[in-house]
Amino acid sequence: MTTPLRADWCEHLRGCLLPQPDHRLEHCRLGALPPLSESLREQLRARLPVGLRAAAVLLPIVLHPQTPTLLLTVRSSALRSHAGQISFPGGRLEPGDVDLAAAALRETQEEIGIQAVAIEPIGFLSDHIVQSGYRVTPVVALLQPGFTLQPDAAEVAEVFELPLSVALARSNYHLRQRRLHGLELELWELPYGERRIWGATAGILLHLGESFGEVAA
Repeated sequence: MTTPLRADWCEHLRGCLLPQPDHRLEHCRLGALPPLSESLREQLRARLPVGLRAAAVLLPIVLHPQTPTLLLTVRSSALRSHAGQISFPGGRLEPGDVDLAAAALRETQEEIGIQAVAIEPIGFLSDHIVQSGYRVTPVVALLQPGFTLQPDAAEVAEVFELPLSVALARSNYHLRQRRLHGLELELWELPYGERRIWGATAGILLHLGESFGEVAA
């Protein structure tokens, strides 16, 4: 299912995003989890590694005139963590990165070959904490069509585009039972054709739609 985008969607989106990252723990989200009881939240937090590591992902919105899309990657099956999963380009903050937006741009160039000068960051979503011990800051950005992809085969098996209208439609998301750190939990999942977007990626997409709010034209 798709939801028609409002005519001023891009300007509206800019106004919905955070101008700066917000790292306050009480404002962080736990990956793809729906709202949880305080007891269950504490159980999950207790299973997190001590000292969360900073990371950032880029949400590149490709400005196709009629159907804007989000650029996503399929992780290589050879990777040690999250192999084969659908993700955004991104990674951990490195010493040479001036900030989290720079980390997301650097990782995007390394993973899929799009240079930072072609990308316009426009704001941030709240941080997402993932069970691998990272505090992930989503950086929303605009990307003009006509770019050239050069995926790093060691990290990326495939790059594809998800219509923004699909990502913003809440009715497209479903809860699926999964086992996480010894707990049986329901996690958000976004089906798209034969693909299943889940984990932190689904959680961030759902958060994008919630931040955007009303999307009807």
